[in-house]
Amino acid sequence: MFYLILGLPWLVVVTRFLAVLPWLLSVKILIASLLLVASQHLVINRISSGSVFAPEYPRPLIILFNLLFGTTVLLAIFQIALDVFSLVVMLGVGRFPTIPPEVRYAIGTAALAISASGVIQAIRVPPVKNVEIDISGLPTEFDGYRLLQLTDLHLSRLFPAGWARAVVVRSNALEVDLIAITGDFIDGGLENRREDVAPLAELRARDGVYAIPGNHEYFFDYDAWMKHDAGLGIGMLTNAHAVIERGGAQIVIAGVTDHAAVRSKFPAPDIAKALKGAPDGAPVILLDHQPRMARQRAKSGIALQLSGHTHGGMVIGLDRLVARANDGFVSGWYDVDGMRLYVNNGTALWPGFAIRLGRPSELTVFTLRVKHEAVRNFRRP
Repeated sequence: MFYLILGLPWLVVVTRFLAVLPWLLSVKILIASLLLVASQHLVINRISSGSVFAPEYPRPLIILFNLLFGTTVLLAIFQIALDVFSLVVMLGVGRFPTIPPEVRYAIGTAALAISASGVIQAIRVPPVKNVEIDISGLPTEFDGYRLLQLTDLHLSRLFPAGWARAVVVRSNALEVDLIAITGDFIDGGLENRREDVAPLAELRARDGVYAIPGNHEYFFDYDAWMKHDAGLGIGMLTNAHAVIERGGAQIVIAGVTDHAAVRSKFPAPDIAKALKGAPDGAPVILLDHQPRMARQRAKSGIALQLSGHTHGGMVIGLDRLVARANDGFVSGWYDVDGMRLYVNNGTALWPGFAIRLGRPSELTVFTLRVKHEAVRNFRRP
């Protein structure tokens, strides 16, 4: 049924766009066949690797499939809009208007151009996004502390070793105090992704690199990936925490396993366990891949939660549907019962839908600032 739904835009394009164009039948059949294959590229993913999430065929072909699939979806939307407009005209003049081929050429060109822009935005090495955040109870020793969040790397044939290396170079050039990776390192098994994740061993920050698993780690031999990521020098905070010190002052970096673990044999997310033994009074920065449990996390006295998972919704409009699946949290800042939540658009995204329109990828650098409560109280109505 899922694959049938993915084929519906193709059906609209074939019956309402291609069929009425003044082209040779052989040309129409060729284009329709190519678009049909692209519309079912997740089936090809499954055939190539046993998983819709991990295409194991050449990167240019993955890019082409995403380009054509995006074009098909956009063209179907444009064609439906054209048909609705034609129906409105028919109500006024009494007959369905004749649409010149040039109109369909224009909307076809627009769909292709927009899709190409979306794919380019999706697969690029992200730009740096700088954000300042004031935190209640932050010791003055940590004022100006800089933390880089990477998330949803989805290292794969689409985001291979070369792309990962470029992300590492850009990240290291920022010279931050700490790097946090909030899950979904990979798409694929260890035997296929070993070289692609290898550049992550070169990540450098003054206080180290810490990470948590995302839901995709559970799709591809969770235990093997946790051990391998730790072997790269990454501190895996699976229901655990680390204490960062500056001149006797402390903050806590805590992490929980992903919500996907609830349906597996692996440890479910446990905020109490993650914070057990943490120093009293130290502000807690929580790494939690999915933002959906933010309201519950706020009850634990978390100062700042960093999440990913949503990819920002990928496309404006589609982000509203993604938000509904994540308790309303999809992109950017939220104030959740006194806890600050940041939902990152992602460093990359999964290869099955590699399109971004209005929801850009990001390398996010947070600069922590002491919250001046007196100023805050003065502004409160």
